[in-house]
Amino acid sequence: MARYDAVIIGAGLGGLTTGAILARAGRKVLVIERSNSVGGAASSYKVGDLFVEGSLHETSDPNDPRDPKHGPLMRAGVLDAVTWIPSGTFYDVRGGPVGAPLTLPDNFDAARRALIQRFPDAREGIVRLLDEMEQIASAAGVLSRATLFKSPRQTFGALRSILPAIRDWNLSLSQKLDRVFGGNEAVKAALAANLSYYHDDPATTWWVFFAAAQGSYLLSGGRFVQGGSQRLSSALARAIKTAGSDVILRRSASAIGTDSHGRIARITHKAKDGSDPQTVETTRVIGNAAPEVLAALLPESSGAKLLSTYGHRQRSISLFALTLGLMRPPRELGVSSYSTQLLPDWMTKLNDYAQATALMAGEPGERMPPLAIVDYAAIESGVPAPPYVLSIVGPDLLSNWTGGDLDSYRAKRARWQDAIVTYLDGHYPGLAHSITASTFNTALSVQQYLGAPQGAVYGFAPTPPRSLFSTPKRSPATPIQGLYLASAYTGFGGYTGVIQSGGACADMILRER
Repeated sequence: MARYDAVIIGAGLGGLTTGAILARAGRKVLVIERSNSVGGAASSYKVGDLFVEGSLHETSDPNDPRDPKHGPLMRAGVLDAVTWIPSGTFYDVRGGPVGAPLTLPDNFDAARRALIQRFPDAREGIVRLLDEMEQIASAAGVLSRATLFKSPRQTFGALRSILPAIRDWNLSLSQKLDRVFGGNEAVKAALAANLSYYHDDPATTWWVFFAAAQGSYLLSGGRFVQGGSQRLSSALARAIKTAGSDVILRRSASAIGTDSHGRIARITHKAKDGSDPQTVETTRVIGNAAPEVLAALLPESSGAKLLSTYGHRQRSISLFALTLGLMRPPRELGVSSYSTQLLPDWMTKLNDYAQATALMAGEPGERMPPLAIVDYAAIESGVPAPPYVLSIVGPDLLSNWTGGDLDSYRAKRARWQDAIVTYLDGHYPGLAHSITASTFNTALSVQQYLGAPQGAVYGFAPTPPRSLFSTPKRSPATPIQGLYLASAYTGFGGYTGVIQSGGACADMILRER
């Protein structure tokens, strides 16, 4: 029977990052992936001639040492294996409480100037809020590098810099913005127009998390992996194999075995059709999957123990993604930026955002959800064209698409696609007639492709803790000895959170005897 130091279930970014770091440190690693390629959500593929990006539209710059991705990707050997293209600006926002278009730059100084110019009466609050965000984002970058044992002085400085945030530790994003800006809904919406990057309701979004995540873009600038996210996922898989470890595709983990003390001892995997079972020995299993998925593979008592730890946690937002192939560059149709946040007119305040999540439960009507629109032709993205790719993403719920048969689902999805295209054509005349190809993925697609419970794309929801001392523990370790998490279910979702959790998981294992 083959033996590995660690077996990783799932080849998403978290598991691949952990695997690459461990393999390069001399550990024998096996990655098991049920799909035909690595990457999970971080995948790019083609539907006919149409390029589809599975997840990545923008991330903060990992080349900046302050960015939490910097250390893990450097140790995984892939920081320079892909090209990180600047997105130019953070986003344009228009509609809703904001009204006329506003460009938000992707650095703190320029963002302050742009916001103050647009909202001069809110100058004091803008300076105060962005100063706090910069302190929190900078401190998060320092602390993510695990400097506690290497530089206590630097760590103490980082902790001291976030002292102003501690008094607001348990606030939601809505509560924080209300304290700073009162009833000025326009500046609130401008600052958090891209809320679906993180969550679907500002009233249940943790302010400190938002400050660190949103601040990371303003600290280092937005970036896109040239050629698509598949380039990064494939580079991580190559790093694992180059270091002498294994990545196998089209295989599914079917059972995780434990010894008489409940410790991880072995794992069995099968072909996609259930044939050819193979078992390998290992004392460490790393789950790049939801706790529910892992619990189903464990012995009953161990599975119940795992679920008792994570089962009560709220799952994150889900998303829909409509990808359009156009015969003309989007800028010729009026799309003015790489990233545009289009807020609907029915939104009169930022908290209205929460109403958007369930819109697709019904039929298309006058209300459209807030949309994040990405024009890959606006930067040197490496995305092939024509057709010119426009990606449209918005908040969604799995329950919006369940309860009917497959034909009903497809028909409803087509009606919503037509409605969104008509809505976009009203903002960008000529867009509808320029479409040559399209594909529409919903929350149901997310659940089916990623095996994500409730279609959650970011793991657990970033909800506020009750207090500083009740903040949920976000550790790769689980209550099952030898079982770890390296995914959005360890820390926070998105590229930064998942890669950071992968690095933390590898570090924990390497520190153990």
